[in-house]
Amino acid sequence: MAFPYIRTMGTEVDAFLGQLARHLRPEVKKLVGLLLQRLNGEFPELWENADIEALTLEETAQHVTALLDLLEARPGARAPEAPPAALDIARLYARRGIPVSRLLRAYRLGHLSLLEQLQAEAPRLTGDWRVINQATVRLVGIGFDYVDRSSEQVVAAYQEERDRLLRRRLAFTDRASKRIGTTLDISRTAEELTEVCTEDFADFVTVDLFDSALDEIGTGPPEALTQRRVAQRSVLDDCPESPLRVGGTHTYPDDSDPVRALTTGRSVLHHIAGTEMPPWVAPSEFHGQVLRDLGLHSVLLVPLRARGEILGLVQFVRHRTSAPFDDDDLLLAQEIVSRAAVSIDNARRYTHERSTALTLQRTLLPRHTVQQSAVETASRYLPAGSRAGVGGDWYDVIPLSGARVALVVGDVVGRGLHAAATMGRLRTAVRAFADIDLMPDELLTHLDDVVIRMQREESADEGETSATCLYAIYDPVSRRCSLASAGHVPPTVVTPAKISEALPEVPIGPPLGLGGLPFETAEFELPEDSLLVLHTDGLIAGRTRDVDRGLATLHDVLTSAPDSLEEICDRLLAALLPGRPADDVALLVARTHALDPDHVATMDLPSDPAAVSGARRFASDVLASWGLDDLSFTTELVVSELVTNAIRYGKSPVQLRLILQSTLTCEVSDASSTAPHLRRARIYDEGGRGLLLVAQCAERWGTRHGREGKVIWAEQALLADSASIAEVT
Repeated sequence: MAFPYIRTMGTEVDAFLGQLARHLRPEVKKLVGLLLQRLNGEFPELWENADIEALTLEETAQHVTALLDLLEARPGARAPEAPPAALDIARLYARRGIPVSRLLRAYRLGHLSLLEQLQAEAPRLTGDWRVINQATVRLVGIGFDYVDRSSEQVVAAYQEERDRLLRRRLAFTDRASKRIGTTLDISRTAEELTEVCTEDFADFVTVDLFDSALDEIGTGPPEALTQRRVAQRSVLDDCPESPLRVGGTHTYPDDSDPVRALTTGRSVLHHIAGTEMPPWVAPSEFHGQVLRDLGLHSVLLVPLRARGEILGLVQFVRHRTSAPFDDDDLLLAQEIVSRAAVSIDNARRYTHERSTALTLQRTLLPRHTVQQSAVETASRYLPAGSRAGVGGDWYDVIPLSGARVALVVGDVVGRGLHAAATMGRLRTAVRAFADIDLMPDELLTHLDDVVIRMQREESADEGETSATCLYAIYDPVSRRCSLASAGHVPPTVVTPAKISEALPEVPIGPPLGLGGLPFETAEFELPEDSLLVLHTDGLIAGRTRDVDRGLATLHDVLTSAPDSLEEICDRLLAALLPGRPADDVALLVARTHALDPDHVATMDLPSDPAAVSGARRFASDVLASWGLDDLSFTTELVVSELVTNAIRYGKSPVQLRLILQSTLTCEVSDASSTAPHLRRARIYDEGGRGLLLVAQCAERWGTRHGREGKVIWAEQALLADSASIAEVT
């Protein structure tokens, strides 16, 4: 008899629950309002955003309807799927970073409240407490079965959205790491940060830097906290969010969130509710109205901090994107900005070092070439356009005795301040060796020793010092050019008739710094008005061009070279370097001149003291023919002393040569390699005063050694009235 009773009772309860559901169907809105009122106190986030509030209202109505449908269904019906709004709000919670535990607690509390409402309505439909009690038990079972099933689906939707966000953020981080810091340019790095972050993270991004971070390596932000807008980007045209334009400066109000972020180094997440618009966001009422119309609702302030120093501030803004920034967004922004800060710091340090190295290098390079009659010159120096930094390329034009001139071009291996400083030391050494008139191969040998000593002085982490150098001497009297190369590309020679394919007879020695290997001097004669083109390898070699192709282009340009050396330089750079060079480039173009034979007088002398008087008469006659009688006395004195020294201490043959150019040069050569020295003569010494007299009469004097002896020379400045006579054709 018990089983029929149970079946009857079960059928009666099912019928009652169906009746209860139909009774409450018109009261759905009321039930929803009661449930939301119950949730209002414990879950304020449901009403902090209009999107969540509207979706919560829809979700609650769908839950109530779904449960009433379940009560009206036949006995044993399976709990339905979670309503679409429930899945949508789960995804919204995931995007907002609200913990899933909050969502599940809202489910439990909401369904418990709904069961209480159903239980409260039951006595109004029946006075049979057995049916009410059984219906209550059935309601609890059905309700929690529905809650469990809905919760599983909601948690799955929440986790799926979180995973999607994680993948998107990982992809965003990866994309940012690849696209930010592609160049060592501060402004471009800041622009890359704004470009990446306005794609799917923020609607408006600004990057402000302290001027100290832009100008030099500082020790911290200035007291005034003045910042310069380096970059900004918006999803809208013309960046209506900001009245400031790129390049403008500004300061934030004291005690504002940006100032606190800059002084403490801590990021700030700021939500803007309603019409509230802080002064640091909207400096004017008009701008505030613009931002309100745009719907600006949240801001992230992240300090740009690298190596313990705050460089500036990055501001992220959302207005078109409905979801406000959350803590996860703040962590993501901090990671992206941290990477960008390192890139910006690297860029500013590179810019500072490059500027210093470039300034040092330009200071060490010749600013103005000394006017002389041997050659006419034009030059160019181009620093590298790549992130490799300034190199150690250099060139020089050095006047020598006897109207000769030295042409130098070199390249220090390496980049940065070290290379520029090394270049300066080598250029100084070359000038010192040139001053004692060394032959090209001897000069490079001494320069090689200098590099080896520098290698010994440097630490291991500075790298091994090495360089290449080409040293050439041109004599306008004989029109002969002698040169030697230490690992450097030979010059290109253009004669008035044709162009040579560089100079095959020029032996290229080892680079400087190897030691123990010889250098050779090559000599050849040049017609007057020939071109000598000296350069570093950056002119003819590049990433996409080999040396042979570069030389071919250089020859093509020089084949139809104009008369102007400056124009020749411009054409060569335009043809060979249409863009910024990948390596430093030093270019020196020289046009040779021949000294007028009428301005050179030579006399061979026998090794006999009696020849001294003849040398004086010869010098006097030559000066008279040149119209330089006013220099006759001092010149005769200089000639007498130099010829006497050569006859007394030197070897035959002895030769006297007078050269007239911008100065008057007296040269006496002999076959001995022994050079005289200026010394102090005692009271009773019979000699030792000759060179002292020469030094007093001459503006400059010295000795140069050759393969077959030496030459002692002395230069005298021309008087103003005689200067026009020295014009060289």
